[in-house]
Amino acid sequence: MHYFVTGATGFIGKRLVKSLLARRGTTVHFLVRPGSEGKLADLYSYWGVSKSRAVPVTGDLTAKKLGVAAETLKALKGQIGAVYHLAAVYDLSADEDSQVQVNIEGTRNMVEFAKAIDAGHVHHVSSIAAAGLYEGVFREDMFDEAEGLDHPYFMTKHESEKIVRKECKVPWTVYRPALVVGDSTTGEMDKIDGPYYFFKLIQRMRQFLPPWMPSVGLEGGRINIVPVDFVVKALDHISHSKHVLSGKCFHLVDPQGYRVGDVLDIFAKAAHAPKMNVFVNAALLGFIPKSVKKGLMALAPVRRVYNAVMKDLGLPEDMFTFINFPTRYDCREMQAALKGSGIECPNLHDYAWRLWDYWERHLDPDLFIDRSLKGSVGGKVVLVTGGSSGIGLAAACKFAEAGAITIICARGEDKLKEAVDEIHAHVKAKGGKDAQVFSYSVDIADEAGCAAFVQTLEDKHGGVDFLINNAGRSIRRAIENSYDRFHDFQRTMDLNYFGCLRVTMGLLPGMVKKRKGHVVNISSIGVLTNAPRFSAYVASKSALDAWTRCASSEFADQGISFTTINMPLVRTPMIAPTKIYNNVPTLAPEEAADMIAQACVYKPVRIATRLGIFGQTLHALVPRVAQIVMNTTFRMFPDSDAAKGAKGEKAKLSPEAIAMQQMMRGIHF
Repeated sequence: MHYFVTGATGFIGKRLVKSLLARRGTTVHFLVRPGSEGKLADLYSYWGVSKSRAVPVTGDLTAKKLGVAAETLKALKGQIGAVYHLAAVYDLSADEDSQVQVNIEGTRNMVEFAKAIDAGHVHHVSSIAAAGLYEGVFREDMFDEAEGLDHPYFMTKHESEKIVRKECKVPWTVYRPALVVGDSTTGEMDKIDGPYYFFKLIQRMRQFLPPWMPSVGLEGGRINIVPVDFVVKALDHISHSKHVLSGKCFHLVDPQGYRVGDVLDIFAKAAHAPKMNVFVNAALLGFIPKSVKKGLMALAPVRRVYNAVMKDLGLPEDMFTFINFPTRYDCREMQAALKGSGIECPNLHDYAWRLWDYWERHLDPDLFIDRSLKGSVGGKVVLVTGGSSGIGLAAACKFAEAGAITIICARGEDKLKEAVDEIHAHVKAKGGKDAQVFSYSVDIADEAGCAAFVQTLEDKHGGVDFLINNAGRSIRRAIENSYDRFHDFQRTMDLNYFGCLRVTMGLLPGMVKKRKGHVVNISSIGVLTNAPRFSAYVASKSALDAWTRCASSEFADQGISFTTINMPLVRTPMIAPTKIYNNVPTLAPEEAADMIAQACVYKPVRIATRLGIFGQTLHALVPRVAQIVMNTTFRMFPDSDAAKGAKGEKAKLSPEAIAMQQMMRGIHF
């Protein structure tokens, strides 16, 4: 038997063709657009046949009689036993014009084509969307009763089915598949649609919450989901059975169906995300007057936040319109036609994990984003202040290795020269080409020198794309030993706060002009924990953190972003004078540089360790308890003799102090 298939290259179509070709003695003719012939090799490999059994027919769905040449029409006349029409737009977010052209006009052209070749039967694959938003049970023999067809997808599906019903001159059968998801045995899917839109939200929940934590889900109407393999098997079987009478319609649906909340919970379980124990009924949103919703969305902050969240989660704008889906689908005709065949819709609980696994391995949008440091900074200008040693030098090595135009600055010219040599050696050792590295001797605490440096950056490098404010100094000294050392607070603030601001504010106008730029400020875990003995250092970093929060809000709409890294203790020359740190677990500069690289790739608002966040939470919720804890550590770890202004033996730690330092890894004492 000879068949003709439109949409044979699509997700359902190529599987249907493979199923038809499995029948002995069959030949499938399928529509292909001009210029697409080069894409057929993969299809033939998938079908496992040659062109003698799967014959491409060049044409155009939007042209009269499918744009098939007259000589081809003549050759096909009387030869085609059945036409399967699957070509359509299945995307809810597609524009109305394209849906009208493909779904409506394409179906009309298919009907004309079927008549022109005297096809024996037309099998039109419609959709349950043809019922619109019908409230109640929509039977297979219902059509004109459809309601709520304002949405272009619903409207075009209904109208295309009407064309078959009213205009088709050859025997016809209509099939209305439910929401088609991936294969129940492999999980394979070709696009993100339907329940897949919520997968990113579920993934975020899994990333931030432990699986045992109860969470709140969204309850709504019923949603009908079927795997593609069930649709193909049912369509193939019914179209060849005695039940395929002209004018009949079959709902290819799951007889059970699920509520939206149940579907979300099933996939949350498949993803090992927190179980949804409490559900908020989305129907409550229906009580909010449309005028109120419209008024809220007219507010710029509300609209921007809404759009940002929807974009971040990959949700189409009208997704929530269908949460309270009111329609259920009768499928008695389908069940009667499949009786005794062994074909039935599998339970979603049994294959949801396969859908999730395939999505996370192949369809997750994050997989197609270049998350490498090279992809973020390659060819870009990166400035690292304090880049001659420690964290700054380790970060500069990473940037140069990633192909960035790397600029480092510090006060000492000799150290800068050594740093440049080390960066070049690092890149060569990693197998890279000659790196573009520039160094400038400057004291950013000096206003005039800093201004001249910024002007040099603009003149020679066109400004910077990434600014790493790493230069800083730390002083570990109790306040009671600082009564006559007010200059400690001044010089710390001059460098850690005012110095960073001079560089940042000098470069911001250039970033604003280009409408792009990212600033990374190296702060301290001490800002979150209010570490004793670091009052000068923590105060200067806190000032920078506060300024950054203000700047982030002001420049959010100009393409400029900021990241604050509340860095834990790192083994750098800055902490070398404090011998007590020799016994304290610290990060290596390379590990700190990894955090800076992460800031440049993902551009989060803040990067902090769990210990730092815990300390901040403790100070916010139970400040008195936090004070007691920090005071205890303050008394355990005394000032060094240098901090006291005296020389003596190396500070000795008590057993309690040793135990504490091992427990509180990475905190400033």
